[in-house]
Amino acid sequence: MSEAAEPAVKNHKSHRKDKPWDTDDIDHLIFQFDPFTQVDNKGGAFTEESSFATLFPKYREKYLREVWGAVTRALETHGISCTLDLVNGSMSVRTTRKTYDPYIILKARDMIKLLARGVAMNQAVKILDDNMACDIIKIGNLVRNKERFVKRRQRIIGPDGSTLKAIELLTQCYVLVQGNTVSVMGPYKSLKEVRRIVLDCMKNIHPIYRIKELMIRRELAKDPKLANESWDRFLPQFRKRHLKTSEKTAKKNEKIQSKAEARTAAGLAADVEEAKKEMKKDKTKKKVYTPFPPAQQPRKQLETTAKRKEERAEAFVAPTEKAELTVEERLKRKRSAMETGLNNEKEAIADGSGSEKKKKKRKNC
Repeated sequence: MSEAAEPAVKNHKSHRKDKPWDTDDIDHLIFQFDPFTQVDNKGGAFTEESSFATLFPKYREKYLREVWGAVTRALETHGISCTLDLVNGSMSVRTTRKTYDPYIILKARDMIKLLARGVAMNQAVKILDDNMACDIIKIGNLVRNKERFVKRRQRIIGPDGSTLKAIELLTQCYVLVQGNTVSVMGPYKSLKEVRRIVLDCMKNIHPIYRIKELMIRRELAKDPKLANESWDRFLPQFRKRHLKTSEKTAKKNEKIQSKAEARTAAGLAADVEEAKKEMKKDKTKKKVYTPFPPAQQPRKQLETTAKRKEERAEAFVAPTEKAELTVEERLKRKRSAMETGLNNEKEAIADGSGSEKKKKKRKNC
């Protein structure tokens, strides 16, 4: 009885078993997938054909015609056949007898979707890799107003594409904003982050807040001490400026309470319902419309008139009065005029044009 009995550990659960393959040298955070080869397909050729088709806009027709040869070559290596229908404006992919990877048809479907949404051929081919995934986010129906939609879509791109570049660097994804969709290519984990940023931006939450959070997370991940701790204390907490309905009602109740306290201080009955009625009356009071401005107070009127007088006095420039000429000054002016006239006649005679001018004058007379 002196010896303490050790509690028996229940070992009835399936996960409590020895795992000889789980050694210390295995990195659980990184999963490496071996490429699926023809040797791995032990079942042989597929019994049925799988196919997918997608439409593309008219403006993509010229580019797709130029690039379609490269698309067929890229898909033929995986045993997938593709067709471009210019009449109906569609692209289609299907499996063949040479197809050995059962999942490659879904990758081919994603490839033609990306080509239809404006992604370049060199970028769209990367989706055929196993470590690459894609997501096409539809943003057309999230905002009703067209102008507001264009502004919020432009926020994703940012000035000179700076916001888009920051998102691509932090998430290591390729992002393309085209029309009513946002095409994203990258690792599976990063696709969720980009989708969250895009949808929040269309809900009027600026992408800079999410970018800042991603930057902090990136720095915290480098510290091994914080691997098993919560990062909430380091992450920024952004509050909305718009009040909720509950917050609005709380403010309204505070006003009613203050009015009731004022009534008690004035010696009236502190009734909450009466305070509410008073608030409603204040709101419903209609002002009588008059086309004339309100009458000025006498003091203000005097000040305004004095200011106007000063402004007029500054703006007014009195005309300069000309002094009357004396008799001597008038005679001097006449003499100077006569002398100038004689000098002009002498110069004209010297040039030989004086006689011609006289003749013309006589003819005119």
